Amino acid sequence: MTLENTKQKFVEGNPRISFKELGNGPPVIFLHGIGGNHSNWYDQQSYISNRFTAIAWDARGYGDSEDYSGPLKFSDFGEDLIRLLDSREIEKAHFVGLSMGARILMDFFPKYKNRVATLVLCDCFFDYKVLSMDKQKEFIDLRQKPLKSGKTLEEIAPKLIDSLVGPNCTKVARDKLYKSFLTVHINSYLKTIAETIKYDATSNLSQFNIPTQLIYGEYDQLTPVTIGISAQKKILNSSLNIIKNAGHLSNIEQPDAFNAIINNFLSKHRNLAKFKKDKSK
Repeated sequence: MTLENTKQKFVEGNPRISFKELGNGPPVIFLHGIGGNHSNWYDQQSYISNRFTAIAWDARGYGDSEDYSGPLKFSDFGEDLIRLLDSREIEKAHFVGLSMGARILMDFFPKYKNRVATLVLCDCFFDYKVLSMDKQKEFIDLRQKPLKSGKTLEEIAPKLIDSLVGPNCTKVARDKLYKSFLTVHINSYLKTIAETIKYDATSNLSQFNIPTQLIYGEYDQLTPVTIGISAQKKILNSSLNIIKNAGHLSNIEQPDAFNAIINNFLSKHRNLAKFKKDKSK
């Protein structure tokens, strides 16, 4: 069965959270970036599903998950994650997060250490202010500013993609990203941006005492490799891999290289994650 044909599942509650699940074995949870949804992880879910239960969610206000009223705090995502784990009776999971997904995990881990087996943090910053002033301005100018002035996602997507991908990104990868951007819920996206520019999890990193894999794209313009090197120095028991010829969306731009890294890492720590009743589904 392909993921496209896999039935969508939901975690009931407020907001209702959507996810797709494939495979058997220890659970792995995938968290997408700020312009993404669960489909961004299809290549990874398919690749590891013969040995793991691969689950990719739509964060609140993204994809097929419900929107929500009021402002956003990153801790809200964490509460949704706990609901997802409990609904699937997962005792401990491996977590893979890219960009916003990784920021969710850096906020999540100190509060829920007992539910986390390992972390894979990809193409992310741990403090918005580690971005250069130019990059901070670009982040706002490409995302928040045009939407608030009335532009559509269709209009801003091409420039956004240019700012994220490597110089040799394929048309296939670009088309996936474009399609992903067009599904974004604008109000939720703007709330996430507003919270992101206040984000700082620097003090959390010293608490990370579990196996942690860092992955960065060689040509990541938003969160360059230097941020990954800095994160590795702050996180004990972490390793850093650089994916050649990839930008910020390294899992989509270079899926084979990305899959090899996570498969190697997860296989080493496979049995640290488990369902509460030792079940595979």
